[in-house]
Amino acid sequence: MKIIVLGAGAWGSAVAMSAAQHPAGHAVTLWARDAAQAQSMRAQAQNARYLPGIALPPSLSVVDGDFRALLPGADLVIVATPMAALRGMLLALRGCTAPVAWLCKGFEAVPAGANSASFGLLAHEVQAQVAPDLIAGVFSGPSFAQEVALGQPTALVAASAHVAVRDALVKAFHSPSVRVYANEDIVGVEVGGAVKNVLAIATGLCDGLALGLNARAALITRGLAEMTRLGLALGARPDTFMGLSGLGDLVLTATGDLSRNRRVGILLAQGQTLAQAVESLGHVAEGVYSARTVVQRAQTLGVDMPIAEAAVALLDGRLQPAEAVAQLMGRGPRGEL
Repeated sequence: MKIIVLGAGAWGSAVAMSAAQHPAGHAVTLWARDAAQAQSMRAQAQNARYLPGIALPPSLSVVDGDFRALLPGADLVIVATPMAALRGMLLALRGCTAPVAWLCKGFEAVPAGANSASFGLLAHEVQAQVAPDLIAGVFSGPSFAQEVALGQPTALVAASAHVAVRDALVKAFHSPSVRVYANEDIVGVEVGGAVKNVLAIATGLCDGLALGLNARAALITRGLAEMTRLGLALGARPDTFMGLSGLGDLVLTATGDLSRNRRVGILLAQGQTLAQAVESLGHVAEGVYSARTVVQRAQTLGVDMPIAEAAVALLDGRLQPAEAVAQLMGRGPRGEL
């Protein structure tokens, strides 16, 4: 297969490396927006900024320039940009006949004064607006870029309404180290990927305040209930949230030491400002940018998401860490379901 990966951050690089080492011998090209970064990666044979010390496969081509020149003859195009850049990338991909899949997780941010019907969208909703003719889907699931780049065992989900997209992702990535499951419920897979980042901030706060494993388990479990409520309101299938892109991704992101979103919560609990926490990461923590939009979308649908709401109040500085926990624990009694 001829595979093009657009975006040379940690996750884009890891996915490209995985595909380049596939036993089928795919021809993989990784496109970097920054020409200097591309040159550095070629010279050092590694992505020193995002995945230092992990060698790029010799067969992986790293390029820059106009990525549209790479598209003719492609069998699969992977968009590996943050959510904020997805709309522009899909606009540029209009007319592409190859299957397209994005890796970003979140809801598109709502700019101040914008029409809320046009923003605050999941990725597939953005695609329906700007590039409806693309045959597209999402590649998601519980995965840290570093572990995928190292070839450690990982299970992922290929979600799309189009069988051609699901089949292309399985063919490109299913290998001895990566197991790919196909799923038609793109709504559920995207909701899981978006909401788990917000919930991981709350769980990191819990861990940073040393509230214990009981509190962590409660937050994860009740967070899963919030995620499911929002997903069902948007038309997802309930069983999706018990799978890899729901419970699986939530557990990984909320408990794993490599989780940037969890790290944000820990740093806030330790007294850092949001700006200090984000700067110290050196990578994008999608939950910081999508939390408000998750809550906004839930409110328009009448969906109750108290953990996500507390996380937003914390990020906005309206609550201190201890106050956020007190707000959650001070809610009145109710039935579990």
